[in-house]
Amino acid sequence: MPTDVVMPQMGESIFEGTITKWLKKAGEKVQRDEPLFEISTDKVDAEIPAPASGILQEIKVSEGNTVQVNTVVGVIGDGNGAAASAPSKATVPAPVPAAPAAAKRETRETPPPAQTASALETEDDSDVRSSPLVRKLAREHNVDLAKVNGTGTGGRVTKQDILDFVEQKTAAPVSAPAPRQTSAPAPATVPGDLVPMSNMRKIIAQRMIESRRTSAHVHCMFEVDITRIVNLRNKLKNGFEQRYGARLTFMPFFVRAAIIAIQQYPIVNSSLEGDSIRYHKHVNAGIAVALDWGLIVPVLKNADELNFLGLQRGITDLGERSRTKKLMPTDVEGSTFTITNPGQFGAVFGLPIINQPNLAIMGVGGITKQPMVITDKDGADSIAIRSVVHLTLGYDHRVIDGAVADQFMAAVKKSLENWSEDVG
Repeated sequence: MPTDVVMPQMGESIFEGTITKWLKKAGEKVQRDEPLFEISTDKVDAEIPAPASGILQEIKVSEGNTVQVNTVVGVIGDGNGAAASAPSKATVPAPVPAAPAAAKRETRETPPPAQTASALETEDDSDVRSSPLVRKLAREHNVDLAKVNGTGTGGRVTKQDILDFVEQKTAAPVSAPAPRQTSAPAPATVPGDLVPMSNMRKIIAQRMIESRRTSAHVHCMFEVDITRIVNLRNKLKNGFEQRYGARLTFMPFFVRAAIIAIQQYPIVNSSLEGDSIRYHKHVNAGIAVALDWGLIVPVLKNADELNFLGLQRGITDLGERSRTKKLMPTDVEGSTFTITNPGQFGAVFGLPIINQPNLAIMGVGGITKQPMVITDKDGADSIAIRSVVHLTLGYDHRVIDGAVADQFMAAVKKSLENWSEDVG
């Protein structure tokens, strides 16, 4: 019999999903594990692979419709009414979650979701590691994958690598392909149009309002001289990427500094349960990721058990799987402290809303060069150009007092300004 394509169960608490986009049309060939359609749930947006190779004979549920899990949404056959060359198991395999945390302070390996050999092969039999989506994008822009420097885990070529490559090779800015939508077609930019909100946008709106109503939001902001870190990163980033297959970014520095401060002020890593305060044993760091179609906060579990390399790999993995819709519901659950980075878009600082049920969120502003007064060991003052970042802590004043919040941020500032840890 032909293979049924079903709405997968993306976690125990997920009972339905919305088909936001079919990546194949009826009558087109599909390969097993090739991305077939995209779904949106109340937890994550995900790209679902085909359960079999063959011809997509029928699409039973069109884009924009919400159905229960295990509902048949399509049928794959061999095009002649015969059974497709695939297992008879009907359940669509879900993306593989990240690997569990390793022992204390050891690097946790976080490889990308598992794929079969057929999904990794390119049409020109190249050995370049990439996903079908990336290869499709490369063909659209006439890009030779062998010439692209892959920044993903193990040298994997990502979507952003393709876009960066195209931008570097053209004189004029290159427009990225239209973002994959989570429900309705891309909203027009013509003033006066009325465009329905996507599922993700509705969920974000609901949770932001709930957080404002729940927590007594207060913010404090600290100016931090990270010249030492900027110089260190500039010195090591090329060798780091060649050695480990991952970019050396600033985020693991901020995450590590926050973890050190949390160990001194654990109430910042707590949550409120009725009239009691839950002090969490580990730091599950929520890392906010801005997407073309919204915002999501995947969670780096047991971040306090990772060394610097483990933090960088985990952050890179969560970001890549967020952008390629490979997250599982468990990847966005269980955060105890959140870090967001509005500075990547040029903001000097932000006043972020707390990610419930956390009691605090740290916002990282843009890194700029500024003149600062420097005092040497003899007490003499001078003016120097320094790399400065503004960090903001949004905290719940029901539990965290202003003095504690300031002491926590002072500890973060101290770690960053006097960085001495090995970055691998």
